[in-house]
Amino acid sequence: MRRESHSDDKRDKREKKGGKIRRKVCHYCVTRALTLDYKNTEALKPYLKERGKIAGRRSSGFCARHQRQLTRAVKRARQMALVSYETR
Repeated sequence: MRRESHSDDKRDKREKKGGKIRRKVCHYCVTRALTLDYKNTEALKPYLKERGKIAGRRSSGFCARHQRQLTRAVKRARQMALVSYETR
């Protein structure tokens, strides 16, 4: 007997309600932006939480590749003192 996973249950509930299942699409993949640059702090700020943490993939909506680029860019910007490590 096969045990259904939790995600299958969620999918069934959505389909019963009449909602379609949509995959999240990476913002940077869609707009074909080249890279996330550490010098462009205005582009990084929406993905930093109020305490200075980097937003996760689920909340930022990035694919794995661009999430790694975002993390690298934020860490470099922090090292160069362009973005603060933490806000109090």
